[in-house]
Amino acid sequence: MRIAVVPEGDGAGRARVLDGPTETVGDLAAWMGEQQRRHDVRWVLPSTEELYPALLRAGVRLDRCHDLALAEGILLAFEERPHRPRNLGAAWARTRGLPEPADPRPQTRGEQPTLFEADRGTTPAGADPLDAAVAVLADQERRIAATAQPDRLRLLVAAESAGALAAAEMSHHGLPWRTDVHLAMLEDLLGPRTAPGVRPAKLAELADRISAAFAGRPVNPDHPPSIVRAFAREGVEIPSARAWVIKELDHPAVAPILEYKELSRLYVAHGWSWLDSWVDGGRFRPEYVVGGVVSGRWATRGGAALQLPRTLRTAVRSDPGWVLVCADASQLEPRVLGALSGDGRFAEVSASSDLYTSLAADAFDGDRGRAKIAMLSAMYGGTSGEAGPLLAVLRKRFPQAVEYVEQAARAGEQGRVVRSRLGRTSPPPSEAWRELTSDHDGEQAEKRGRQAAREWGRFTRNFVVQASAADWALTMLATLRKTLAVSAPEAQIVFFQHDEVIVHCPEDSAAAVSADVSKAAEQASTLVFGATPVRFPLEAKTVRSYADAK
Repeated sequence: MRIAVVPEGDGAGRARVLDGPTETVGDLAAWMGEQQRRHDVRWVLPSTEELYPALLRAGVRLDRCHDLALAEGILLAFEERPHRPRNLGAAWARTRGLPEPADPRPQTRGEQPTLFEADRGTTPAGADPLDAAVAVLADQERRIAATAQPDRLRLLVAAESAGALAAAEMSHHGLPWRTDVHLAMLEDLLGPRTAPGVRPAKLAELADRISAAFAGRPVNPDHPPSIVRAFAREGVEIPSARAWVIKELDHPAVAPILEYKELSRLYVAHGWSWLDSWVDGGRFRPEYVVGGVVSGRWATRGGAALQLPRTLRTAVRSDPGWVLVCADASQLEPRVLGALSGDGRFAEVSASSDLYTSLAADAFDGDRGRAKIAMLSAMYGGTSGEAGPLLAVLRKRFPQAVEYVEQAARAGEQGRVVRSRLGRTSPPPSEAWRELTSDHDGEQAEKRGRQAAREWGRFTRNFVVQASAADWALTMLATLRKTLAVSAPEAQIVFFQHDEVIVHCPEDSAAAVSADVSKAAEQASTLVFGATPVRFPLEAKTVRSYADAK
């Protein structure tokens, strides 16, 4: 049964069973919870991100939904109309040829709107919001059915919508975080907390050592031009103060500069201010953005949840009596390329849990490093140094796999879009790019045009693999979320990125959760790639600290 819902403010709203009557509800959360218990419902929501957090705070968990905004974004990209607003009002207006209202700004952290805020600037002009939601759903279903492979696009929309539910739940539950462990680590690495704007003791000591290494002349290590000028005064010309440039130098300032850079990143990105802002009640609650990257990978609004440094993982610890079940997909993107291309020989190589070792044994005389360079060159378009000859070896041994990404690169160079396995679509190049690549007025103009074409080709080459990997990961997440609700209902998915998932669960549920993780990987492989012989291992490890997962 499908039920469309629109909020009306102050906890109220209206709902309609599709092809049924409209019901006005005073307590929308309680009503939806009751319908969820009594029926197998797929909820049609204008935006899960805006509605679901309030439901979770009211104790209501939804099993399934169709997120109209996320589906609209996928379809607009598929139709090569990216960057158009995707909110309900805009989607409805497009069906009538009317002006499209802009998408509302994301709510900032700490905003607690009235339960089920009715209007965030996207109410369809001149239309009943519930009628508009039903009409937009019908329009989206029509557009999906008109595509060459509608079943794949339906799966993508369903997985994206399930991902939105999971994202809200992860923010609601939060990643278990030991503030005392984090504080102890900061003090051990940086020294006691200082006032804002004052360097911690360790950074101050390193800054003094850096200046001393330059004959005592003051150098500000937080200001890259100051470092560049300091080296220039000593006759060492460098293009920038990036770590990889500094590492190549033979100078007494190198070691303290590199150490300062590493500790400064920790201090700025995950120091005391980060703890104050993002960890509350023993939980880190990031704000995930589903499909926040064009490839389908997630992003976050602040908190840097998807870039947690390894040193911080020791602070991620399970509650007493609970454990963390951590799993990450081994070499996901190369395996995805194997499944996409249908290269039988590559599928044989993927049978190993370490694909690069198996690839090295097959084609690179056992040299795992060279095998990895070759594979990354194929997916990212690298040709400099030894990448070119290694890619030639890979092309000879696995012609179908290499040809798949090279076709995508050629499409990009010609200004065409490419698609993931399920239909997520790359953005078309800009008009400025088209003008640049078609400008043949002189040798330099042609050179710039060829360079721009190659760069866009590298983007589309990687897009087909990375976006298809996102298809697989999102489908795995949706499948895992569904099975956990039955086998381990207390378990909470608390972290997800493109190839990794963490479940926080009671210790006696760990075995069931681990089994569900493996099943979810198998089911996702079948759903996304059909009967592919390529293996997608997702082995779970049960730990009490995230630092022990790898």
